[in-house]
Amino acid sequence: MELGLVGYVRNRSDGAVEFAAEGLRNDLERLLDAVRVGPWMAAVENVDSQWSAPTGEFHRFEIRY
Repeated sequence: MELGLVGYVRNRSDGAVEFAAEGLRNDLERLLDAVRVGPWMAAVENVDSQWSAPTGEFHRFEIRY
């Protein structure tokens, strides 16, 4: 939310975290940098990313369950 991005994040049943985000390229790259580090006490083993054209389907950033 700090970066002004829209999209979602969710925990998957296999222990991975999935997210989709739309916004300015520079802000998306900052998000990826933060994801690669992870929060305190996290163990980030791998980050796979895919870039595509924005869909406009998101209006805010939310946590999905």
